Amino acid sequence: MRETIRRLLKERNAILLAHNYQPPEIQDVADLCGDSLELSIKASQTDADVIVFCGVHFMAETAFILSPEKIVLLPNPNAGCPMADMVNPEALKKRLAELPPMPVVTYVNSPAAVKALSTVCCTSANVVRVAESMDADEMLMVPDRNLAQYAASKTDKKIHLWEGYCPFHDRLTPEDIRRARAAHPDAVFMAHPECRPEALGLADVVASTSGMIRYASESPEKSFIVGTEVGLLYPLKKANPDKEFFPASEQMLCTDMKKITLGDIVRSLEQMTGEVRVPEEIRKPALKAVERMIQMK
Repeated sequence: MRETIRRLLKERNAILLAHNYQPPEIQDVADLCGDSLELSIKASQTDADVIVFCGVHFMAETAFILSPEKIVLLPNPNAGCPMADMVNPEALKKRLAELPPMPVVTYVNSPAAVKALSTVCCTSANVVRVAESMDADEMLMVPDRNLAQYAASKTDKKIHLWEGYCPFHDRLTPEDIRRARAAHPDAVFMAHPECRPEALGLADVVASTSGMIRYASESPEKSFIVGTEVGLLYPLKKANPDKEFFPASEQMLCTDMKKITLGDIVRSLEQMTGEVRVPEEIRKPALKAVERMIQMK
C-alpha cells in the first residue's frame, strides 16, 4: 500500500503531509511531518499541484488558505478537532459585542471562518510573542483557555479567555504527572501549553510539538516524560533512537488524529475525494491573520 501511495503521489504531482500526532505508518509514508502550521508553510513553497493533509479539518483549511491554487485533500473528512468546534463566528461576534474594542488573537487550531474575524493568529510556539506584539493592553484569545492562561502568565497584557480546550490535553492531571515522575524519576517532563495551568506548573519544559522534538534532540538528558498527545512519542523516538520517552498519560490519545488510514489515502488520491476549500470571502481575511502570525514565527 505504501508503494501504491508513493506511485499515486507522483502521478498526481502531490505532496503528502502528516501531523506529528498521526499513526506511525502514516508518518513513515509522508513527504513531510511536523506541526500543522509548518507543514502548511512548507507545502505552499513546493511546486506540488495537490496537498494531501493527514491531520484534521482545520489543518487542511489552513493549507488551502495559504495555497488556494492547489487542490487540498483531507483523506478522511470526518477527522475534526473538538477544540476547533468550540468556537464559531456567531458566538465570537456575540462575545466581541459584549467587550470593549480589542484585538482577537486566534489559535491556529480553529475554523477558517473564525480566523477571518481575527486580528492575528498564533501557534502554541509563538503565542507569547504574538500577545506581546499587540498594541492594545487587552485582547480576546480564542478558543483555548489553557493556552490563553499560559500566555497571560508570561505577559503583562490582560487576556480575556474563551471557554474552549483540547479534551485530551485538558485531562492531564497533577496526579498523572506525579505517577509518571515516580516511575521515571530521572526523566525531564515536557508539557504542551494546551495542558491545564496546574499541569504546566509541574513541567520542566513547556513547548509545542516541534519544540519538544527540538528540545529532546538538543538536550543532554536521556529520558523524557511527554505531556502531549501520545502520537508524538513516535517522531521523538525516531529523531532520538538513543533516548527514552514515556507518556505522561496514556489517556492523551486524540481519536480524530487516528482516523486517517493508508486505505483512505489511496482512495483519496485515486478518486480525488475529500477536497477542502475555503470561500474567498473567508479565505482573504483569514489569510491576513495567518500571514501576520507567520511574520512573527
